[in-house]
Amino acid sequence: MTSRPRPSEDALIARFFAPLAADGGLGLKDDAACLTPRSGHDLVLTVDAIVETVHFLPGDPPGSVARKALGVNVSDLAAKGADPVGFLLSLALPSDWSEDWLAAFATGLGDAARDFGCPLLGGDTVKAKGALTLSVTALGEVPVGKMVPRTAARPGDVLCVSGTIGDAALGLDLRQEPAWSVDLSEEEKNFLADRYLHPRPRHQLARSVRAHARASMDVSDGLAGDLAKMMRVSGVSAVVDVDRVPLSTPALAAVRSDPDLLDRIVTGGDDYEILCAVPEKEVDIFREEANRCGVMLSTIGRVVPGNDAPVFRMGNLERRYDVGSFSHF
Repeated sequence: MTSRPRPSEDALIARFFAPLAADGGLGLKDDAACLTPRSGHDLVLTVDAIVETVHFLPGDPPGSVARKALGVNVSDLAAKGADPVGFLLSLALPSDWSEDWLAAFATGLGDAARDFGCPLLGGDTVKAKGALTLSVTALGEVPVGKMVPRTAARPGDVLCVSGTIGDAALGLDLRQEPAWSVDLSEEEKNFLADRYLHPRPRHQLARSVRAHARASMDVSDGLAGDLAKMMRVSGVSAVVDVDRVPLSTPALAAVRSDPDLLDRIVTGGDDYEILCAVPEKEVDIFREEANRCGVMLSTIGRVVPGNDAPVFRMGNLERRYDVGSFSHF
C-alpha cells in the first residue's frame, strides 16, 4: 500500500494553523499580519525559541510542546505588565514529522492560545535538517510608558514571587527516577511532571504587576540566577529568606526525603513564575489582587544596597550561588 503524500506548505498552513488565526492574521493568506495597537498603548515584544533535547525531550506530547512554546513567551509579557495581543510562530519540522503529530500540536497550540488570550497572527513553516525547533514572537500591550523593566529595583523594595518555585526542575529530574522519588505518591509525581511539561504563565497578574511592581522578570532560568540578573542590572543586591520561598506540597515532600534538593529548587529552571521588586506600601494590595486572580503571592526577601550576588539565608547559614542562571553558551 502506498503512503499518502504529505500536504504542501500552503495546505499544511491552511489545515492546521489558519483556523487558529485572529483577525490581524488575515486568515494566514498573506505574507504579513496587520495589527493596530489600541490608542494610548505601547507594544511590548518578546521572542523565545525552544529546541528538542534542550527545552523539551523527544517523546514529549506535541500538545505540551505547543503549550510550552507559547507559555514561555506569555510569561515574559506578564512580567512586563503587558496584556497579550497575539503571536507569530516559526516552526522547523524534522524529516520524520507526521500529520498526526502536527494535528495534536495544533490542537494544543489552539488550546493554549485561548487559555492565555494570545491568538495566532502569522508565522512560517520550514523543513529542518536537525532537531524540531520552534520560535514564538509574542506581542503585548501596556498603557504608554507603563512597561515594568527589570532594571529599576531599589533598596528597601520587597521581593515577591508568584506561585511555587522548583516544581518544574523536580519534574524534569523525576525522569531519571532519583532516590527521593520513592517517597512521593503517584499524585505528587504527576503534579511535578505536569509543572515541567505545562508552564503556567501568570498573565492574570499583568495589570497588577504594572500597577505595583517597580522591577519585574519571569523566573525561567532559576530563582537564584534570575534574581542575581535583575539585581545586577538594577545596581543593587538582595537578601532572601529561603524558608519563605514558596514550595508546593509535592516539593516539600521531596525536600523531606532529600534536604539537599533545596539547592536544586533555588537554582533550577522552568518555573515561569513572576519575580518582582515592590515598594513596601504596595505589597498588601498587590497580594490581595493576586489572591483575587487565584494566584498565590509570597514575599521572600528585600532589595539591599550593594553589588554582590544575592544572599540566601537558610537558618543560621548564608550562601551566595555562583552558578548563575542557565546560559546556552
